[in-house]
Amino acid sequence: MRLRSLMIKGFKSFADETVLHFNKDVIGVVGPNGAGKSNVVDAIRWVLGEQKSKELRLSKMTDVIFNGTKKRKAGQSAAVTLTFENTKNILPTEYQNVSISRHLYRSGDSEYRLNGVACRLKDIRSLFVDTGIGSNSYAIIALGMVDDILSDKENARRRMFEQAAGISKYKTRKKETLNKLKATTVDLDRIEDLLFEIEGQLKSLKS
Repeated sequence: MRLRSLMIKGFKSFADETVLHFNKDVIGVVGPNGAGKSNVVDAIRWVLGEQKSKELRLSKMTDVIFNGTKKRKAGQSAAVTLTFENTKNILPTEYQNVSISRHLYRSGDSEYRLNGVACRLKDIRSLFVDTGIGSNSYAIIALGMVDDILSDKENARRRMFEQAAGISKYKTRKKETLNKLKATTVDLDRIEDLLFEIEGQLKSLKS
């Protein structure tokens, strides 16, 4: 699996549509301070489902939308599309090219797309689980992550090893199953309460 391209439009400093093509196995993005190198990394994290604005160095999520300049009006939406080559079928899909997109509007409405088809964030996360790619994966080293790993803040090292060992998806599935069991237990308790109320009403009617 290889990253093929990144399309950014209306995201942070990228007011106009910008497409980066990754034609080599190893690539570096270089430029002077303020050129937008960090925003490229932020765009990748964002399209992969980052939900915490502080991780993108923002106060609120809608701040990812181009805020305007003295010569240009602020944008009304932000969009990022990430395209991967999947010829080795590392991603569990029949498509040899996989594109994921995220759109956010000033109104706060947002949407995700998988190969152009509307989907849920959960679908994207499930697709990339245990591939080493994700908004919180160690394929993307953000500022402060190295310090967190060295100091083992919040079990950072354990999470890294679990991700590398490929057991993250099982922990995710376990958590989802436990949540479903908890919800089912709550429903059963509610049903028992309703049955108790109905039985009381039946006794009143019989008497």
